[in-house]
Amino acid sequence: MPKIFKSQKKEKIVKTKEKKVLFQSPRGMHDIFLPEDQCLWEKIRETAKKTADFYGYSRIDAPILEFAEIFEKSAGEASDIVEKQMFVLKTRGGDRLALRPEGTAGIMRAYFQRGLSSLPQPLKLFYFGPMFRHEAPQAGRYRQFHQIGFEILGGENDPVYDAQVILTTVRLIEEVKIKNLTVQINNIGCRHCRPAYRKKLQAYYHARQNKICKDCRRRLSVNPLRLLDCKNEDCEEIKKEAPIMIDFFCADCRGHFKGVLEYLDELGLSYALNPYLVRGLDYYNGTVFEIFGDESKNALASGGRYDYLAEALKARKSSLPAVGSSIGVERVIELMKSRGFSCAVSASPKVFLIQMGEPAKKKAIRLIEEFRKAGVKIGESLGKDSLGNQLKIADRKNVEIALIFGQREVFEENIIIRDMKSGVQETVPLNKAVEEVKKRLK
Repeated sequence: MPKIFKSQKKEKIVKTKEKKVLFQSPRGMHDIFLPEDQCLWEKIRETAKKTADFYGYSRIDAPILEFAEIFEKSAGEASDIVEKQMFVLKTRGGDRLALRPEGTAGIMRAYFQRGLSSLPQPLKLFYFGPMFRHEAPQAGRYRQFHQIGFEILGGENDPVYDAQVILTTVRLIEEVKIKNLTVQINNIGCRHCRPAYRKKLQAYYHARQNKICKDCRRRLSVNPLRLLDCKNEDCEEIKKEAPIMIDFFCADCRGHFKGVLEYLDELGLSYALNPYLVRGLDYYNGTVFEIFGDESKNALASGGRYDYLAEALKARKSSLPAVGSSIGVERVIELMKSRGFSCAVSASPKVFLIQMGEPAKKKAIRLIEEFRKAGVKIGESLGKDSLGNQLKIADRKNVEIALIFGQREVFEENIIIRDMKSGVQETVPLNKAVEEVKKRLK
């Protein structure tokens, strides 16, 4: 047995197996690439645009990155979004920016920064884009997700706008064949009547603080309304006997809520009163709602009134009437899939261009553009030169017509038109190729 010297032993010890690197998307963020998926996303985009246009909403696209302070002031420093879920980064210049966890705060910032308050009021805006929250990924909940938002800012504090935002949201979801929607609705009061309710709620939970979860014990002093939003089983049981906001309404809140419900009745929209419904963002007041499909455990959409958001952002000293909604696009698409919704995927080309040789390839590029101008979709495999291989590809694509273009055809300025079903071929002048193909396709 050969001797192993010390240097050899050392080399043997430090030698390790290299790990194979796999490239993956970050957890909770997904690719949208299959044709049938893209088809559904395109359907949602088109429906959002048409619905917004009908109800008078103009498109706005705010940046994905905002100053983190915007969300800290709007959502509330004790909210889950600020405490646990925001993606925050520091720039080289020292600015603290956040990937937007929701869309409304950025829209309100743009409203004042861009002078939108000078336009006729109320101003109706809608957006479609990605949001980001660092939370545990699960069904219907991602770290990058997409929302469609409808916002009505300025004007009068009229319950008709609450009803219109709900109507717009419901109609959009119905347009993608999701029926039997239910609106769960509540009113969480205003700055005049909510303090008395808050004290009563705190007193109720203080007497039961040993029975609630750790998060709720913390919320009890900093954000008691969030106690009603806890999904812990023990907390859910305790919530059933908690005081409700309706018993503390001031005259304005009572009248406003009554008006919203009357408009929903007039529209024939199905709704259910949920006295324990609150939203996870501090800027909400008055009307709050969530929209469910008959098979959805998670809300497909939610929203409410946020008259105090402008003050929270220090954009003005008094309230600005505002109400809005947001739709969870991934949740809607999952429900569309479960119900067998399908839409037309882009039609496959009926014509395939086969080229052989470099001169033919150069002219083929220009010929394809002639077909594009004529509105004829044409397939190709420009990276291949073999006639047989390209004919196989054309056959797999199930095209009706193959165009064969070789060096001889380039020289004679002709092209061969081949009927893929019968195999019959005909040579026609190159400048008549588009016209002849259109005749055959008819």
